[in-house]
Amino acid sequence: MPARRPAWLDGPVPTVADDLVIEFDSVGVTRSGTALLQDVTLQVRPEQRWVVLGPNGAGKTTLLSLAAGRMHPTTGTVRVLGEQLGRTDLAELRTRIGLTTAALAERIPATERVLDVVLTAAWSVVGRWRESYDALDADRARDLLDQFGVGGFAAREYGTLSEGERKRVQIARALMTDPELLLLDEPAAGLDLGAREDLVGRLGGLARDPHAPALVLVTHHVEEIPPGFTHALLLRQGAVVAAGELAATLTGDHLSKTFGLPLVLDRVGARYAARAA
Repeated sequence: MPARRPAWLDGPVPTVADDLVIEFDSVGVTRSGTALLQDVTLQVRPEQRWVVLGPNGAGKTTLLSLAAGRMHPTTGTVRVLGEQLGRTDLAELRTRIGLTTAALAERIPATERVLDVVLTAAWSVVGRWRESYDALDADRARDLLDQFGVGGFAAREYGTLSEGERKRVQIARALMTDPELLLLDEPAAGLDLGAREDLVGRLGGLARDPHAPALVLVTHHVEEIPPGFTHALLLRQGAVVAAGELAATLTGDHLSKTFGLPLVLDRVGARYAARAA
């Protein structure tokens, strides 16, 4: 596999020039008679950074699975990076998408060297085996670890890292393939306050970088929205409550409808906080 330096580190990321990165048209997903998503319409453009908010069971992970090409819709049409699900080679499409999920994180061997955790993404494998890499591959992996403040741990075993450090390594891995789309499923889940703020700050830097790929981040908490995010999608019971530009969409009224509880939304600078009314 030829080595490529991540385009967002030094130039425009290759993407579907004037097209949509993600397009959901009246999408529904039903499993075992239960509607996980209902009539979801969404358009994500290359320069946009979206946060998807909602309570447990709202359909956030299902939506991300569709965007990652890991699930097909029951109804409606899903297009990702110009390719329609059901009419494209998903294996090829997935190489163009960076993804972090708890399920993937659980597959990473605790004894794996941190550098190899990132490096093996180039071959879409978890755990170093017989695949070969050249110096440029290793340099790119180190650049990404440095970008997320864990470059000093490259020789350490993954299992010796703190949860916050592991999350940053996982995001570096997701960027290893030079993706056109980066999908983050609750990247701050389980982190203490310091680790969360460190990660949110680093994701904010990535979000503000005009050369970074399009971003979609799933979370339960408005406090985890990094600065630089531009749009929001609010889900409840699989249906869209509100979607659009962040400032207009993320309101106390919309949050209250999304979480089924009267909420007050506070904003300080580019950060948000919510509390019961």
